[in-house]
Amino acid sequence: MELIKLAVDFLLHMDKYLNMIVEATGVWTYIVLFVVIFIETGLVVTPFLPGDSLLFAAGALAASAAHVLDVKILFFALAVAAVLGDTANYWIGHYIGPKVFKTESRWLKKEYLDRTQAFYDKHGGKTIFLARFIPIIRTFAPFVAGIGKMRYGYFITYNVVGGIVWTALFIFGGYFFGNLPFVEENFSLVVIAIILISVLPAVYEYFKGRREAKAAAAQAAE
Repeated sequence: MELIKLAVDFLLHMDKYLNMIVEATGVWTYIVLFVVIFIETGLVVTPFLPGDSLLFAAGALAASAAHVLDVKILFFALAVAAVLGDTANYWIGHYIGPKVFKTESRWLKKEYLDRTQAFYDKHGGKTIFLARFIPIIRTFAPFVAGIGKMRYGYFITYNVVGGIVWTALFIFGGYFFGNLPFVEENFSLVVIAIILISVLPAVYEYFKGRREAKAAAAQAAE
């Protein structure tokens, strides 16, 4: 319970925690953020780590008066982390993924895998790009692509483009808008808004899938 409280507090006051990290680690902050983004996208068991909101907060910090982070270095480092994370996740799925679908795992929620598979079946290779902007599905999409034996040359194109666009959108969004008075005074609300907007497509797909399943069941019963 304490861990959950700490995670929620970090999420809602990410700007303050990032300032503390910078004060404690200095230029090593780039490495800390690199590792978090790599793990969030690269390990299928860590979909709960912050992604969109962390990029936005880091961009805002780069624009702050202290100038503790260089936005260009930040963007390059985290875009590389995002691309490498998805690549690692793809190969993990490629080699061990099929076993996960056959057995129940305490570390993986099969419903997330199934939901991502349904999203993947509908959107094909574009899922790798689109999933960048949807928490949880972002972490599972490359894993499912690896399981499905998507050709790596095809995967890496969507991976690189998606990684660059995703990091650019949120880092530079934070850089240009994060220090507006309204955003600074209501940073927690902005983070919540980012999270809610990010999960809306997944919620829509979930309820749409349920409606279609009910309709198909009703049709079959007639």
